[in-house]
Amino acid sequence: MLSRFLSSSTRRRLSTSLMSSAPTQAKLSGSSLRLALIQLGGTGPTKQTNLSLARNKIREAAKGDGNGKPDLIVLPEIFNSPYATGSFRHYAETIPFTRGQVTEPSALAGSESLVMLSQAAKEEGVWLVGGSIPELGPEDKIYNSSPTFNRDGQLVALHRKVHLFDIDIPGGITFKESDTLTGGDRLTMVETEFGNIAIGICYDVRFPEMAQIAARAGAIAMIYPAAFNTTTGPLHWDLLQRARAVDNQFYVIMCSPARATSGDGYKAWGYSGVTDPSGKIVAQLEEKEGILFAEIDVEAIAKARAGIPVTVQRRFDVYSATEEVKKGE
Repeated sequence: MLSRFLSSSTRRRLSTSLMSSAPTQAKLSGSSLRLALIQLGGTGPTKQTNLSLARNKIREAAKGDGNGKPDLIVLPEIFNSPYATGSFRHYAETIPFTRGQVTEPSALAGSESLVMLSQAAKEEGVWLVGGSIPELGPEDKIYNSSPTFNRDGQLVALHRKVHLFDIDIPGGITFKESDTLTGGDRLTMVETEFGNIAIGICYDVRFPEMAQIAARAGAIAMIYPAAFNTTTGPLHWDLLQRARAVDNQFYVIMCSPARATSGDGYKAWGYSGVTDPSGKIVAQLEEKEGILFAEIDVEAIAKARAGIPVTVQRRFDVYSATEEVKKGE
């Protein structure tokens, strides 16, 4: 099953509905699934060590907890490299992927991180959202990219972080991803046997249009590998997840690295978690390394939308609709 954008026919249908006083929403379709979020700790300057740490945690997560084995495992943002603009190019890997097609495991040999992720997905028999890694793309551009693998180890989706983390908070933190990275220009949705799942990366969560488009196109969840820091984390980490979930009445999942306890490097907030369609955080870790198990219950989505039916009450005859996809796709 492939990643996709909205088809031209779907775009036309949604564009028509957006102009009516009672716009339609893609029919909810899916089934419940179990998740495991890996809040990975110990990431350092040696890529192979980072990959080994991640592989061991994937193996541990795949065993499940007392409620069974997970169907889908998620890693955090930039799990194979230090999170620093000066490091991204050094750790970047070429990712062979064409949208609308799958990349077979045999074609991934040039990327040691993707080889590990592909093998892990296949050996453990799980879907795997491989956090994100620095990608060396065309024209020597560097992207922050999230690969998704199916149970056969095929690369089926690649999301390039759309919104770059350029902030300057006096007395807090200054960070500028655009010094090194280029922003992606596409939205990503993965078709699975459980339903459509949309992918974003960290700062993307601050832009509600992405989640709105995903929900209206039929996504049951939005997954964000992420790495908020100790300035923005306590202010907005929970708030943004709950806002995206309750606005769109679907699940929001955010997976962070564990917080480093020493050194001068980036200090992630942690608190990987799952928020349900009513805006309730149903599972969450603290700041230390760990594995979080949770469930996406499709019936909870249906119940939330039946009780407070905002999905069919929007008034696009009064206010403008969000553009569905990049023009020309």
